[in-house]
Amino acid sequence: MSLTLGNGPLAKPPRGSLNFDLGAAAPAHVLYLHEVPQRIRGRFAGQTVVDTRRAMLLHETGLLPQWYVPLEDVRQDLIERTDHTTHCPFKGDASYWTLRVGDRVAGNTIWGYENPKPECPPLAGLVAFYFDRLDAWFEEDEPVLGHPRDPFHRVDVRRTSRHVVVRAGGQTVADSRRALALFETGLPTRYYLPASDVRMAALRSSTTTTVCPYKGVATYHDVCVGDTVYPDAAWSYHEPLAEARAVGGLLSFLGEGIEVTVDGEPG
Repeated sequence: MSLTLGNGPLAKPPRGSLNFDLGAAAPAHVLYLHEVPQRIRGRFAGQTVVDTRRAMLLHETGLLPQWYVPLEDVRQDLIERTDHTTHCPFKGDASYWTLRVGDRVAGNTIWGYENPKPECPPLAGLVAFYFDRLDAWFEEDEPVLGHPRDPFHRVDVRRTSRHVVVRAGGQTVADSRRALALFETGLPTRYYLPASDVRMAALRSSTTTTVCPYKGVATYHDVCVGDTVYPDAAWSYHEPLAEARAVGGLLSFLGEGIEVTVDGEPG
């Protein structure tokens, strides 16, 4: 989210100001590869299929960061080369491997650029995985959720006495001067409110959940005002990850028909 997306210096279009013309110096599509200091492991069907201390992280314009790991650090007895190929105008032609453990098969789950384009970072000998096709990923012994974590991405939580008001269809459903402001790289500031400052009778539990690699698993609520339902307009993290631990159990709001004001201004 930070280098090549959102407000990152390598995003397109760029944001912020530099003392040199990055637009003239950089290509339209940027690739940046760097070492990952953490041990990276991936599990599938009860087996550790990749275990490496030599992972690399590729940042690419408009895309989330992607781990690339040495092919030799992948269990060779569990992968099968396929005839599938794809072409990337920036990296070259990709070869693919299928992952097979017992009766479970994940077709064309692994890819690599065996002969990358000359201007591409050194990807030869490295492969990448479709993250969500494996059952679990770990940095050292900590689970990684959603996608590889970007070391340039931050989550900071700060107490604030600013006056936060949430309205649904013009009716006030939350009013607080005890919110926590969550600042996350590349995203708008979100305000998390204690339940005691929220009209909890207006909230109805939803079955929706989402996963954030930096904050954890969010559960959602519909906001109900009269006969109008604003689906999944409120969410909270009951067991947030370390960076977002302070907002555990607090509520934030967003959605069509939901108005959040901070000191009287749109927030």
